[in-house]
Amino acid sequence: MANFIIVGTLIIIIGAAIVYIVKSKKSGKKCIGCPSGCSCSSNKKEHSECSCGCNSDTDK
Repeated sequence: MANFIIVGTLIIIIGAAIVYIVKSKKSGKKCIGCPSGCSCSSNKKEHSECSCGCNSDTDK
């Protein structure tokens, strides 16, 4: 019985993470995991990338 509770909890956590990622991508966020939201100072310089690399596709 304990195994079912653990598996159920893991399924709920993973499902919630997937829902969060899908909603974030649909709202237009480029980099979900970037702690600065890609608004760091290096992102504002010309031809530079955010430390997470989320700005690499806009420079090309």
